[in-house]
Amino acid sequence: MNEKQADAEGEVMKMYSESGPDERKLYNKSYVNHFAWSLFLVACAVIFWLLIALANAENQRQALVTKQCQDRVFKEEIDFKCLRTVQAREHWWQNVGYALMHTSPDR
Repeated sequence: MNEKQADAEGEVMKMYSESGPDERKLYNKSYVNHFAWSLFLVACAVIFWLLIALANAENQRQALVTKQCQDRVFKEEIDFKCLRTVQAREHWWQNVGYALMHTSPDR
């Protein structure tokens, strides 16, 4: 009787173990390349930062060329406070476009 009970228990346990989750497939595997996406996001951030710096540099260059930030008292000096806040062109993308199209200085 002991052997019959063990066999019955074995069959019941086998039946219940088949209904349990497969532990090999229990954890999700990610097929996304996180390193590549992270590198892409860092590259986009660097490009965005460089565009801001380029627009700012071109804005200041244009202000200096057109003498928009000339000191009021000493005409040969530059007003640096004005240079930080001046808008030499109407939009920032005009500064970027000009800087990208004119890579060498005018002669």
